[in-house]
Amino acid sequence: MQDFSIFPPRMLVGLWRDRNLIRALVHREVVGRYRGSVLGVFWSFFNPILMLLIYTFVFSVVFKMRWNVGSDSKTEFAMVLFPGLIVFTLFSECLNRAPSLIVSNANYVKKVVFPLEILPCVALGATVFHAAVSLSVWLIAHLFLFGVPHPSALLIPLILLPLLLFTMGVSWFLASLGVYLRDVAQFMGMITTILMFLSPIFYPVNAFPEKYRNLLFLNPVTPAIEQARDVLFWGRVPDLWVFLVYLLGGAFVAWCGFAWFQKTRRGFADVL
Repeated sequence: MQDFSIFPPRMLVGLWRDRNLIRALVHREVVGRYRGSVLGVFWSFFNPILMLLIYTFVFSVVFKMRWNVGSDSKTEFAMVLFPGLIVFTLFSECLNRAPSLIVSNANYVKKVVFPLEILPCVALGATVFHAAVSLSVWLIAHLFLFGVPHPSALLIPLILLPLLLFTMGVSWFLASLGVYLRDVAQFMGMITTILMFLSPIFYPVNAFPEKYRNLLFLNPVTPAIEQARDVLFWGRVPDLWVFLVYLLGGAFVAWCGFAWFQKTRRGFADVL
């Protein structure tokens, strides 16, 4: 019987060993998403811009929301909103897809020897690609509207690392759970919608009622959104201790999700 180790080194070694396969599957995922469309990959540019325009109009014009930027500029509102939207979209897309990853690739479970643990990594990689495209749109807009971004913007990959680890761990957990409980996919749609409005995407943290503000930071996306805004728009370097705690928490969740996936994968073939 094949041994499915749960130790952290096994997780890292396995992902490194299969890195070329992961890269190839991510490329196929990205290209396949737009196969047959006229604009192809350019849709990855247009989609975030369209959503940004809609959200900016609804929250800055209809609901009159304002950031602490000292002006009523819709441009500034959009530039502050966009990093939060990018971060949350990265997180929510992975969570929404995770429950169906194994179910929709049942042939990998039954017919061939395949490292199933890389499927959530492939989904995350494709989502990171689209987040990078959206981020490039933001950087180009900032360059034309406000000039060269703050040097702290170079920290954005490091800032997102804890969230990526957390997302990976939850994706492993949901991918396994979705095999045994098919309702998980429907449930996650509701959860991500709730989290979207309980995340400081469309409003600053200080707009949240003070007595509930601590609950806002129980949302795993909140620190990433706030830190992304700090380094991209405000030019501030996040607190090191907060980052380290968040990083350790993300690494722990990643390992827990991997351990759960490894412990439960033996039953996939029987259920599918």
